[in-house]
Amino acid sequence: MIENLTKETFFEKVFNFEKNKNWKYEGELPAIVDFYADWCGPCKALTPILEDLSNEYEGKIIIYKIDTEAQKELAAAFGIRSIPSMLFCPKKDEPQMAHGALPKNQIKKIINEVLKVNK
Repeated sequence: MIENLTKETFFEKVFNFEKNKNWKYEGELPAIVDFYADWCGPCKALTPILEDLSNEYEGKIIIYKIDTEAQKELAAAFGIRSIPSMLFCPKKDEPQMAHGALPKNQIKKIINEVLKVNK
């Protein structure tokens, strides 16, 4: 399942950048945060891929979506200049950002290498 986040839920489930200066991931499972907009064609193309991955990795990763139009402050905090952009959040290490509508196999590679999750 993919969950849409607001600033408040982002602070609870991913990272509270108003409280912490250094990255501190709040989640129980590694996560992908998809920054998107409803009008964005590549974002729409990415959605079914993320839904597939959400099912494939159920219980191992969480996928969140952030509407950059509704959550401008979150988009600005992460320097989102192009969408889709995905923030990959491992449990322990620093997050990594990827830009563009990546193909499924490339996202799976990042899940394996950055999030350290295998199916």
